[in-house]
Formats: sequence, C-alpha cells, structure tokens
Amino acid sequence: MGGGMVAQKAMSFGPSAKRLVRRMGPERHRAIAVVVLAVVSVVLLAYGPRLLGHATDLVFDAFLARRPVDFDAVRTVLLQVLGVYVAGSVLSWLQGYLLNDVVQGTVRRMRAEVEDKLNALPLEYFDRQPRGELMSRVTNDIDNVSQSLQQTMSQLLTSVLTVVAVLAMMVSISPLLALIALVSVPLAMLLTQAIMKRSQGQFVAQWRRTGRLNAHIEETFSGHSLVNVFGRRAEVERTFAEENDGLYLASFRAQFVSGLIMPTMMFIGNLNYVVIAVVGGIRVAHGSLTLGEVQAFAQYSRQFTQPLTTVASMANLLQSGVASAERVFELLDAEEQVPSVTTPPPAGWREEGRGEVRFEHVAFSYDPDEPLITDLSLVARPGQTVAIVGPTGAGKTTLVNLVMRFYELDGGRITLDGTDITALSRADLRGRIGMVLQDTWLFQGTIRDNIRYGRPDATDEELLEAARATFVDRFVRSLPEGYDTVVEEDGANLSAGERQLITIARAFLADPSLLILDEATSSVDTRTELLLQQAMAALRTDRTSFVIAHRLSTIRDADLILVMEAGRIVEQGDHAALVAADGAYARLHRSQFGGAVE
Repeated sequence: MGGGMVAQKAMSFGPSAKRLVRRMGPERHRAIAVVVLAVVSVVLLAYGPRLLGHATDLVFDAFLARRPVDFDAVRTVLLQVLGVYVAGSVLSWLQGYLLNDVVQGTVRRMRAEVEDKLNALPLEYFDRQPRGELMSRVTNDIDNVSQSLQQTMSQLLTSVLTVVAVLAMMVSISPLLALIALVSVPLAMLLTQAIMKRSQGQFVAQWRRTGRLNAHIEETFSGHSLVNVFGRRAEVERTFAEENDGLYLASFRAQFVSGLIMPTMMFIGNLNYVVIAVVGGIRVAHGSLTLGEVQAFAQYSRQFTQPLTTVASMANLLQSGVASAERVFELLDAEEQVPSVTTPPPAGWREEGRGEVRFEHVAFSYDPDEPLITDLSLVARPGQTVAIVGPTGAGKTTLVNLVMRFYELDGGRITLDGTDITALSRADLRGRIGMVLQDTWLFQGTIRDNIRYGRPDATDEELLEAARATFVDRFVRSLPEGYDTVVEEDGANLSAGERQLITIARAFLADPSLLILDEATSSVDTRTELLLQQAMAALRTDRTSFVIAHRLSTIRDADLILVMEAGRIVEQGDHAALVAADGAYARLHRSQFGGAVE
C-alpha cells in the first residue's frame, strides 16, 4: 500500500504552537501557580543589582568624602541582597518543579490520546501508513515534543518576565540609557523572525525525513532474511544511504539556520553594552548618575540581552518541538472509523446465538472507481463449514474482514444470528468470533500467556485442553521450560508451524461462535495438518466456520465451498458437486491434483 503522509503540507507555526499550549488546559491551576512564582522570583532577582548598586554608592561616596566607610550599612545591604537572591532562587526552583509536572502531564495525556486514536482508526489507515513512519510519530515525535516543552517553557517564561522587570528597573534609573538599550530590540526581533521563518520549514523536513528513514529500517529488518536471500542487500544499503544523507542535509540545514540566532543576538547585545558603558560613564562624569546606578544599569543591560539571547537559543528547540507536534496532530486529526454503537445486544444474543451469518446484497470496494464486491448474498448456517477459494485478489480475505467490521460496507448488510452487525458494538461482535491468520502474531511472553490471550480468564485446565486439542502440548512438553518458555521477538525460537499451532490454540481457547481460518494450516507439515483437521472438525461442531484456503486438500469435507472471482461468487456447492460441474472449481482442482502437462 502507499505510504504517504496524512496531510499534504504542515500547519503553520502559530496555530500549531497555540494548539500545543491549549492542550495544557487541564493543568491550568498549576500553570497559574507557575506564572505567579515566576513573577515573584524574577522581581526579586531583578531587584538584586539595584541593592548592590546602593552598596557601591556607600563605599564610593565615603571615598569621595574622605570619610570612613559605614561597613554596618554595607553589611545590612549585602545581607538584604543575599536574602533576595536566596528567596528568588528557591521560588525559581519551585516554579521549575511545578512546570515539570505541567509539561509531563500534558505529554502523558497526548500519549493516551494517540493510543485511543490508534484504536479508533480504520484498518485502511494502517494500510496506507508504513509501520516505521507510524512508530516514529508515536514515539520519536512525542518524545521530541516532551523534551522541547521541558527545555523551552521554563526558560521562555522566565526570560519574558525578566525582560519586563529589567526594563522597568532600567527606566527607573535612566530613561535615556533605557531608550538606548531598547533600540537594539526591534533589530534583534526582525533578525530572529527572519531566521525562525526560514528554519521552520527545515525542521518539518527533518522530522519527515526521520519518519521515512525509520520506515525503511523497520521494513528492511523485518524482512532481513528475504533481503539476503534475493541478494538485495546492496540496494537496501543504497536506499538507506540516500535516506540517511537526506536526513543529514535536512538536519544540518535546520540546526545551522536556527543556530544563527544565538551569535546574532550576542553580537547585538555586545554592541549595546559598549554604547551603554560609554554614555553611562559620561553621565557619571557630569554628575547625572551615580557610579552605583551605572553599575546596576550595566548589570541590567546584560540581564536585558541575556533573556533575549536565551529566547533565541531556545528557538531551534521550539521549532523542532512544534514540527513534531504537527505530525502528532496530523495523526490525531485523521478520520476515525464509524463510531460503534453503545446499546447492548438483544437479550440472549450472546448465550443463544449459534453463529448464523447472512450476506444480503453486500457491496464493497477499496477504491470507489474500482468496484470489488457488487451484489453478494449468501447464508452460512450454524455448524456449517464454509470454505472460500479462488485466485489471489478475488476478495476471499475481504469477505471475512467485512464480517469482522474491519471495513464498512458500501451497500447491503451482514447479520449475525439475525442481528445487523452495524447494530452491535465492535467489542460484542468480535467477542463472538475467533480468527487465525496466515501471518502469525505472538508477543514477547510465555507460551502460556500467548495462548491465554484468547481468553484471559481461562483456567489452566481449559488452557491445557485447548493445547492438547491443537497438538501444541506435543511439542511444548519437549521444551525445557514447557509452557513457561518465553517466546522471543517475532517467535524466533519457534518454527513457523509451532507458532501457527499456538495461534490456533489461542482461537480454540476463546470458544467462539464463529471461527475464521485464513490459510491457518499453510505453515504446518502434512501430518500436523491432518491432525489439525481432525481437531478443527470437533471444534466446528455447532459453530459456523469460514475457511480461506488455497490448498483444496484442506477443505474437501467443507459443507459449502464458495468459489470467488473478482469479488463475485461464481460457484457454490460441496466438493463432489463442484468437481462434477467441471467449472472454475474443477479447474483449480485439476491444477493442484492433475498430472504434469507435457
């Protein structure tokens, strides 16, 4: 399937940043406390240089007047400075602690929303998305949002408040020097805005490239053995090199462009500092300002440019975080599947239902311009084994996916025990169905845990009974740890047939009313297949079973065989009748069991 992005272009920085900030709404009380603590802390720390300037004046005035220095007064001022700085630092630490709680709480909710969103997305969304790209959004992008918020929010808030407080103190000392200091601000803002605008697109490209590289790596290592068997290692390495180089260029450009902000701001700040020092010295010589006031103003000028420099240095992190947030928002904004009903099923539906399935004039297509199933009707009665055969792409797996409501119908309806499946919640519907796919799925746990996945509340005796019925017990007993053997990643320590047996045992343990087997025996040897057929025959008693098969030997005893071509049922009947009809099924049968063509 295609692996394109959800959105054709990224959102702009402003709306994305505002949306990210609005997500902190549930933490607003702590956020207000953070702002209050930050204001008090900044005011205290900003008042410190003014007090130090007063201490300098006490010493300098005594020197000019040729009288002893009043060290008691100086000591009092210095103790006040110490108290102000200690109090400001403690409040700043507390503000950082609360802000950390706000940020991590916001990211935790974002992860929970992404998890809920993934469960609400239709199967076709995952068909369009490479797994590596999706994993990059769920893990890398959310982690980047967390780190960016954590590192920027505290410093940005403190920096903005510091600018306001320091500017007020500078104006109170000398409006002229304050005006000189302010001249550099518009220039700094214009340069910063120009650089940020250019770097935003580079950061978006960087994270999109990261997703593409992750998708390639995940795909390659999932099929590592096939890559080597078909000799495509050089091609894979070439593609990796191209994607890696593309990511390098995008990352280099993003970091280089955003990195220009810091040296630019420092240069402007240094020029501003020189001008203030010269003008301040002249005013001290004329007696317009005291030495302590100029000293305090010089400190304030540094404190004034430092937060602006901090904001600039945080710009690249903020740009990167917002770019990642955009990709997460694209996932959260994806169209969800049709909402599931919340009303309970009819009384006795679960207990009394035997698994009758009816297709009534069903129509479905993946692409509206290419109809697949147009007008399909059939009845699968309780206890029947319905086999579905046909060439690849005929719609066999699609048929059972529609029963599971993995896709929504374009027309007609499907009923289970007389109830329209759209009138049931997906949980109620799928709780009545057991499914075994050709591609086995096992998680990294014990064999016991993997079997019990079908019914978590099953007893050990029920689990063993299912394992014996599916001949899992036969090979598990030969393992040193038995049922406590841990399945490695992708079941690497088990054969393909053993993995398939475990998935079949899982479905058996679920005790479903409707059983779906999609090439479930394709990975087992012939002898095991015969044993499984016997076990499944016992399991299918009083249950409806849909069996998708390419090997006709596995469905000879089916009650009803459906032959599909291009989304239509072209033939139906039992094995003997279809062979005698000498139609599509007979041709399939001859292709598998006929003699070699000379």
